[in-house]
Amino acid sequence: ATREVVHHHGGACILPYFADGTICMVRQFRYAMQQQLWELPAGKLEKGEDPFAAAKRELEEECGLTADNYISLGEFYPTVGYDTEVIYTWVATGLHETKMHLDADEFLTPDRVPLEKAYQMVMSGEIRDGKTIAGILKLKALIAEVGATSMKEMGKVMGVASKRLAGRADGKDISAKVRELLA
Repeated sequence: ATREVVHHHGGACILPYFADGTICMVRQFRYAMQQQLWELPAGKLEKGEDPFAAAKRELEEECGLTADNYISLGEFYPTVGYDTEVIYTWVATGLHETKMHLDADEFLTPDRVPLEKAYQMVMSGEIRDGKTIAGILKLKALIAEVGATSMKEMGKVMGVASKRLAGRADGKDISAKVRELLA
């Protein structure tokens, strides 16, 4: 059988997580789907581009934010049937406002949503973008797994974990490492 494969340089995705329990997503019209979608900030990688640097760039470009801490949520393959794309995902905390720097052909609106509401939007089918679904579900699972009961407690966990795991893009499960850090 003949196989056609699209070779893709990959993508970087960032989940901005504020101390008040909200996340920043963007609403963006997607031509292929002919509708506006809720998405986490993300972008394509240029050939040889560092995914972590790209994720930080997208955070500032699309949301007008910078961050003090980053935790890798790993990587995933969004379209394994015909494409080599890998999407690398991070959570960003310790957020600071700066200016958005959209590309000339980018038209999007950032908005803050409580994580719990975003989770409900995933479960109801309102959020349909794969990288956004993966990021929200992974963050929600990580919070539940480490047993964080307050944002202050979660901030400490993420701060410790981010110092040890900053820039990690190997796709390995980080929840075991976070549990180890708490022990």
